[in-house]
Amino acid sequence: MSEALNDLSAYIAEKIGVALEENVIAFGELSITVASGDLLKVVNFLRKDPQCQFISIIDVCGADYPQRKRRFDVVYHLLSPRQNQRIRIKVVTDEDTPVPSITGIFPGADWFERETYDMYGVLFSGHPDLRRILTDYGFEGHPLRKDFPLTGFVEVRYDDEAKRVVYEPVELKQEFRNFDFLSPWEGTEYVLPGDEKAKQ
Repeated sequence: MSEALNDLSAYIAEKIGVALEENVIAFGELSITVASGDLLKVVNFLRKDPQCQFISIIDVCGADYPQRKRRFDVVYHLLSPRQNQRIRIKVVTDEDTPVPSITGIFPGADWFERETYDMYGVLFSGHPDLRRILTDYGFEGHPLRKDFPLTGFVEVRYDDEAKRVVYEPVELKQEFRNFDFLSPWEGTEYVLPGDEKAKQ
């Protein structure tokens, strides 16, 4: 299996050439990193090349690394039934630079790209209908970003008296406490094995 993966990796590196920024085999999977401007060319090659035939799109998702200048990875997973292999394609971008949409090559990427936009705020140029898909239309922010507050900004609930959905600022019902995670309601009256030294 690893020999076939090494051969595929070498073949892709030879054919793509300078468009390939990184080519890594880890945990039995091939991952490549390409520049945003080369994405459509690379995806089109991987789909149409007779040796590759990555004809099935599995997923498009994001990852947030706020310490980097270009903080987002847009990650594409493709499957080749001919090779019986998967490939991971990564594109690095920031909040303002759009990534080309691959919906012209894989129409099934439509909702995946919308989800990545909704959750991370990554823009896709050329997408036919880039709008939120999982959050409400008036939702502020992008919930899978690492800098998004855990409590969110607003609370949404159905008000029985008003017979409608009500949006209210988040209100924490109790002060933050230091929990004993083994018994968060009562605390421990006993000493756990190994803790006798820590409590002295």
